[in-house]
Amino acid sequence: MTYAGRATAAFRSDAADAGAAGTGILAVDSGGSGLRVALGSAGRGALGRRSSPVPVRTGARGIDAVHLMEQLVPLVRALAAETGAPPPTTAAIGAAGLATLGDALRAELPSALAREFGVRTTALAADAVTAYAGALGTRPGAVVAAGTGLIAVGMDLTAWRRADGWGHLLGDCGSGAWIGRAGLEAALRARDGRPGGSSALLARAEERFGPTAGLPGQLYPRPDRPAVLASFAPSVAECAQDDPVAGGILHAAARHIAESAAAVCPSGGAPRIALTGGLFALGDPLLVPLEDELATRLPHALRTPAEGDPLDGAVRIAVDLATGAPGLPHEETLLSVLPPV
Repeated sequence: MTYAGRATAAFRSDAADAGAAGTGILAVDSGGSGLRVALGSAGRGALGRRSSPVPVRTGARGIDAVHLMEQLVPLVRALAAETGAPPPTTAAIGAAGLATLGDALRAELPSALAREFGVRTTALAADAVTAYAGALGTRPGAVVAAGTGLIAVGMDLTAWRRADGWGHLLGDCGSGAWIGRAGLEAALRARDGRPGGSSALLARAEERFGPTAGLPGQLYPRPDRPAVLASFAPSVAECAQDDPVAGGILHAAARHIAESAAAVCPSGGAPRIALTGGLFALGDPLLVPLEDELATRLPHALRTPAEGDPLDGAVRIAVDLATGAPGLPHEETLLSVLPPV
């Protein structure tokens, strides 16, 4: 596997500096809306962050490790130059779709990271696990990670449970892509004169995408189709107060989200539940019905603000791995620690 350039030379810290700053760490959050990267040290955490808006491709073999590395190398080179961080010997990679589409990534990425950066130990995690680590750390509970897609994970200190995260064609119910698709369907229903249509959403769709007759051509061929669908979710939320169809879509999304949370939340004690991800920036049109749904389905759970986001969670996993601290339970498809092959 060949990549444009090598990042090792970009690290400007000498051995003495690296020893003083601690073990170098690399953290990555790869999702439906792009790639985010942090570089730092085990002693100081993240020293700098960068991002790319291009989602990592998914092909016949699953998540494309080559495409991930093509994006990662220049981001790490830039961060190394900016921060003077020690070369990373430990990496934590959180990736959307890892649980079901991660075989090639698990087979190829640890060695690629070793060649490019000198990484000796790699944690590969589903993006829901890094979201959990960022939101709740190692405490038992449930986290719903929702943005373009949606997945819920729960943990009782010994094992993981997951719900949804099946992608925009088979699931991700309540996600940004789900809300956006439902809003566009309502717009097209209004255009056709079918029941369940929304003239308000039709007007928003035409503002956003142009004549609706061209929507299939704009959406179906695109590799970033989930992100394009999710880009219409804010329009649905903006219409929800005055448009009953848009409001109904947000209430249905809230129900789906709460169902996924309830499916994974530990039943004993008083587990915490946190929400994380860009979807919840939609605000009250989603959050008000969601709080009602959670109170009904999970009355025993303690609602807790997320401490951090999925990239913070990847940093936390990398630091715990580098320092030997007790961490989250390992499970092959959700969180595994791999040496270079």
